[in-house]
Amino acid sequence: MDNLAHQDLHFILFPLMAQGHTIPMVDIAKLLSQRGAAVTIITTPVNALRFQATVTRAVQGGRDIRVVELNFPSEEVGLPKGCENFDMLSTHLLGGQFFAAAILLRESFETFLKDVEPPPSCMISDMCLPWTADVAHKFHIPRIVFHGPSCFALLSMHTLFTSQVIDSGSSERVFVPGLPRKVEVSKAMVEGFVKPSASSMDPSVMKAFLEQILESEKKAFGVVANTFEELEPEFIEEYANVKGKKVWSIGPASQCNKDVLEKLERGNKASISEHDCLNWLGSREPGSVLYVCLGSLARLATSQLIELGLALEESDLPFIWCVRYKTEEFDKWIIEENFEERTKGKGLLIWGWAPQVLILSHKAIGGFLTHCGWNSTLEGISAGIPLLTWPLFAEQFLNEALVVQILRTALSLGAERPIQFGDEEEVGVVVQKHDIKMAALELMDGGDEGRERRERARALGEKAKKAMEEGGSSHRNMNLLLQEITAQANV
Repeated sequence: MDNLAHQDLHFILFPLMAQGHTIPMVDIAKLLSQRGAAVTIITTPVNALRFQATVTRAVQGGRDIRVVELNFPSEEVGLPKGCENFDMLSTHLLGGQFFAAAILLRESFETFLKDVEPPPSCMISDMCLPWTADVAHKFHIPRIVFHGPSCFALLSMHTLFTSQVIDSGSSERVFVPGLPRKVEVSKAMVEGFVKPSASSMDPSVMKAFLEQILESEKKAFGVVANTFEELEPEFIEEYANVKGKKVWSIGPASQCNKDVLEKLERGNKASISEHDCLNWLGSREPGSVLYVCLGSLARLATSQLIELGLALEESDLPFIWCVRYKTEEFDKWIIEENFEERTKGKGLLIWGWAPQVLILSHKAIGGFLTHCGWNSTLEGISAGIPLLTWPLFAEQFLNEALVVQILRTALSLGAERPIQFGDEEEVGVVVQKHDIKMAALELMDGGDEGRERRERARALGEKAKKAMEEGGSSHRNMNLLLQEITAQANV
């Protein structure tokens, strides 16, 4: 499509200050700017630093992407100074204060909108920032809701919340009502985000927050989702039906990152160099390496981290293990047990941020042990590799149900108890060493069943790539979205 047709469009993107929400929004900014639109990303100083390199490279390549930093009032709500991202919270119990601070951004956001040029054509803001709906209405800007999860998870959350099936019956397992396909989950997996009384936030505050999200959705022009039609067609369609809104599926957005540097810099500064990472992967047989990463918010007890480490060692599989969060006790264990030296022939440990898309796209990777955050799940799907699932909280258990029960491209570790970050030491070991080891071996081999799983994963990866190419479903949906906003701007 001719980029000149969209050069007068100006999109305001406002992601939630959490890695799983910000990273795909930055990808969407790149996709919009590829079509000639101007894009302004609203964020805070700490978060802007994390994706500065990505935006700088895009601007140097001729894209019109700007970043506006609003000062995050962390201290006003009792958070430490500079605590501007969800992964900087010491516990999930501070989530309510974090959202309270986000609401206080409204005044400075409105001040920015009064004078911004060119005038905004559209606002895409996170579902967890429902107050932006009123701001969009005040400034007569069409607002599109950005949803982080899959449409399967969104539809499941909607039906679980409205049906109140969690409160009915004595069985610990339930079928998710109102779905085009039969899916079973345990009540413990999902009650935290469909039942305010089970939330980590004050129940009355959580209930009000959920109601604000639902109300803001009703006012929205539509929904943009980081998914693709071939992945979950019936769930995208049914979610649009129950919400009465247009849903533009425009993913996998991560595929806008084509070259090595784009993949390396995505999200945050990597804790390993491109050279070291690719050299290590290049020395491994195709499809032989298990990549292990449990997300930006995942925290496991020291005892559970040790179980995981020993399982990887005893499996004798080549592995890359990204450890985002570690305790002093685990650090001490690593040193005293000489773990890195013991496993250096087989394993690579990355302490901090891993260039995940770069790693997953390498031919040496044959499996991905993931927490089932939607970004990671979709990145694994896009890479065409089977997944070993270990969901921890939020909608991650629903994402697991999608890949295990419906797509059948994944194997579950069997974790059914949520672990909210900050509660990990109290929870302790959820999955035993032996179970992790055996599941990893089954994922990477698994006989005929394993071959069929890998073939399904490979085929889905091909569909993901085609969706983003010219003529693909997501490419077409992005064009349709731009046409809709152009029509709105000309009214």
